Amino acid sequence: MTRPLIIGLTGSIGMGKSTVAAMFAEAGVPVFDADAEVRAMQGEGGELVEAIEAAFPGSTGPDGVDRDALGRAVFGDKSKLARLEAIVHPAVAERRQLFLLENAGAPMLVFDIPLLFERGGDEAVDLVVVVSAPADIQRERVLARPGMTAEKFAHILGLQVPDADKRARADRVIDTGTTLDRTRQQVHALIAELGSNRAN
Repeated sequence: MTRPLIIGLTGSIGMGKSTVAAMFAEAGVPVFDADAEVRAMQGEGGELVEAIEAAFPGSTGPDGVDRDALGRAVFGDKSKLARLEAIVHPAVAERRQLFLLENAGAPMLVFDIPLLFERGGDEAVDLVVVVSAPADIQRERVLARPGMTAEKFAHILGLQVPDADKRARADRVIDTGTTLDRTRQQVHALIAELGSNRAN
């Protein structure tokens, strides 16, 4: 049995990556959502809550990790961010390995990883798909989020590989600066193309 084709799905903040990931899932392609796994492990009773509280006192509560408090604790401090990542990343890797085992018979899988290039994850996938939209659309989407400010947006962008670089390094680009229907058509066309390539 051939192993699944592993698609690394990524894109900068506000580019519509979660929407595209949902379209892959709707089309029957299993999706590993790294952010969703982190939220689950940081939620009430989650396996990372105790370690995060020990490293960042006051960052958790009865519902698990207080993401706002944790964000404030690490904001702008690379050493604290590295300490948090040392707690989170190994746990996510374990979950990803379990996902691979559970879906070993699927023709293709999607790893939804926001910081794919930033963390060198592109080397662990077969194909990189970058989700992208024009900068003005990206900015409008992000600044419409609750609690988002221009300063926060600029800080996040500074931590991410620029969109133009991601597009240049991608195997495929899905444009979300259009209608949802057209974006979905791009996803379905890619699935069909990759399925056909696997069959030949």
